[in-house]
Amino acid sequence: MIWLVAALLLFIFQIITILFHEFRHPSKTVAWLVILFILPIIGFVMYYFLAKEYTHRKKVRRRGLRYMIDPRHEGRRYAASQSKEEIPQIEGLCREPRLHALLNNIPSSSVTQQNEVKVLTNADMAYAAMLEAIEQAKCYVHFEFYTIRHDETGRQFQQLLIRKVQEGVKVRCIFDGVGSYKLENRFLNELRSAGVETYIFLPPLIAFFDKRMNYRNHRKIVVVDGVKGFLGGINIGDEYLGGNPDLGFWRDTHLELVGDAVYSLQYTFLTDWQFVSGKQLTDSILFPEHDNNTGSKRVQIISSGPDAHWDAILEMYFGAITTAKKRIFITTPYFVPDPSISMGLKTAAISGVDVKVIYPSRPDSKVVNYASLSYFEELLQAGVRFYSYEKGFMHAKVIIIDDILASVGTANMDMRSFFSNFEMNAVLFDKESIQRLEADFLQDLKDSKELKLEVFEKRSQMQKSKEVIARLLSPLF
Repeated sequence: MIWLVAALLLFIFQIITILFHEFRHPSKTVAWLVILFILPIIGFVMYYFLAKEYTHRKKVRRRGLRYMIDPRHEGRRYAASQSKEEIPQIEGLCREPRLHALLNNIPSSSVTQQNEVKVLTNADMAYAAMLEAIEQAKCYVHFEFYTIRHDETGRQFQQLLIRKVQEGVKVRCIFDGVGSYKLENRFLNELRSAGVETYIFLPPLIAFFDKRMNYRNHRKIVVVDGVKGFLGGINIGDEYLGGNPDLGFWRDTHLELVGDAVYSLQYTFLTDWQFVSGKQLTDSILFPEHDNNTGSKRVQIISSGPDAHWDAILEMYFGAITTAKKRIFITTPYFVPDPSISMGLKTAAISGVDVKVIYPSRPDSKVVNYASLSYFEELLQAGVRFYSYEKGFMHAKVIIIDDILASVGTANMDMRSFFSNFEMNAVLFDKESIQRLEADFLQDLKDSKELKLEVFEKRSQMQKSKEVIARLLSPLF
């Protein structure tokens, strides 16, 4: 009897602890309580090691870095500095003062005005462009990815980076500890022994005992000589070229940027570099002067992560969705929206906005797929149209809002990207880029099959049960 009472009190203590720490996040609270009821002791141990709120990076370091790259000290036109200027008049955006104000007030995320933008559809285009840019590097290459594989593609990049070091180019690399957990030590040792500075972002064992296992660096950044940069959804591996037999053709979207937006990519890389290495980089060559004739396309780079006070990408998505008047086009591999995004999409569809979402018919995670499907019925009833991509695996993270803006980056339409991962998106405002992304979207629609409400409602009770369970746990994915 005493043991029973003790067990009950321990269980109540665990419940109270979770409620006390997670009351601001009801969906996470429910998810952890479900795990606790299924696995009473193990669940609490998991919570202790996985659910700790991310500790903000030391302010003294962030202040030091800001001082280092502030244009008042470096003499550079660094657009993402703390001395923000008003967003310039952008055709379309000026008609939406609320969205204009929201974008203008995102910290450390100014709109840069002199850029060239190239949309890279799929990995073959992206890899060719990145390899060519690295090949032409004269001073340095900054290379940051969530996943890199020790396969033919990974070796191709590895050998080029090693060769550039031998030519006198400084190369710095960051790989995520979980995303690249399969990467062999031999691969990393070859990089390091050749002179490539390489760091792992929160290696799994360290992250586990530091209670940060749940927080991953999902960014994909390449910066070459501070002039050319890349970001988007593509990591480094054969699977992105269709090398995974289970997923087949891999559909993705990446961007090549030339101009002032590269300063923002550089800024984010340097904050991550300081975190993993403890080193501040202060060379003025990191922010070189750009040619005034670089281009005239406006780009805003938005970074987000658990160390920030703003959920910047979520807020950008929500602000854009709620101002849409004609269309909202979304491609995403994972659809586990925050309640605000779900309500925004429903409200838009009910209001007559053309809302279309393309998702993979061949998912790489069954649990996440069931969680995604759990949102479909209520959104279909509101008029949101869903299309399953049949040609292969859809991994692109793109959203197009009317003819005002489009976003391409690393953030999925899910709560992990919104709250737990370090992410980076580029918001594009020029008609040419938006139209190119629209053309890709319309082609993807041709390679997709629309999901009809009357068909989806007939799914089995077993599948509905799986969806319910997956949805309850989805805030932790």
